[in-house]
Amino acid sequence: MSEHGGDAGPAEQMPRSPLYDYVDLGLDDQRDTTVPEAAEGAGLPERSATLAGGAEETEHRRREFAALLGEFRRTPVLVPVDEDDAPLTADFGGVRWIYAFSDEAALARFALARGEGGREWAYRRWLGARLLDAMVPAVGVPCGVALDCADGADGVVFPPVRGVVPDEVAVDVDGGTEDET
Repeated sequence: MSEHGGDAGPAEQMPRSPLYDYVDLGLDDQRDTTVPEAAEGAGLPERSATLAGGAEETEHRRREFAALLGEFRRTPVLVPVDEDDAPLTADFGGVRWIYAFSDEAALARFALARGEGGREWAYRRWLGARLLDAMVPAVGVPCGVALDCADGADGVVFPPVRGVVPDEVAVDVDGGTEDET
């Protein structure tokens, strides 16, 4: 008899986790595997052009991150939990990171990357704002959120800094008052 009822048959196998069903869904639609052709004369930009555009590039990236942060705060994400219903976390670089995933497929890729695709994964669906504003301060140590961390460059981290988490738990806020006269 198999673990999930019924006869497993002559070739008794480990039960397949439902997470496997999510792994390949739509990956071809989500990832562009084409390599753009190089333009005639294209190459690395001149150093002076790179330095001159540095401030503009930094400001552009800040605006992009602010838009991404706003979207994350408004979006429900999946947070895997342990048997005590506590969010799964990892410590890296002196910061505790709460794992969060945009959908079941991202969670499945994470489970498989950890070699734990064969087990059931319990998770809760929370708004990104709840994670940043309530869960991060409750941890008691510097803490941020790692979104879709198994997706390489497509993953995002929301670090414990001003503007992302409440100021009282941000690591870049000085303990003194800012309203000095």
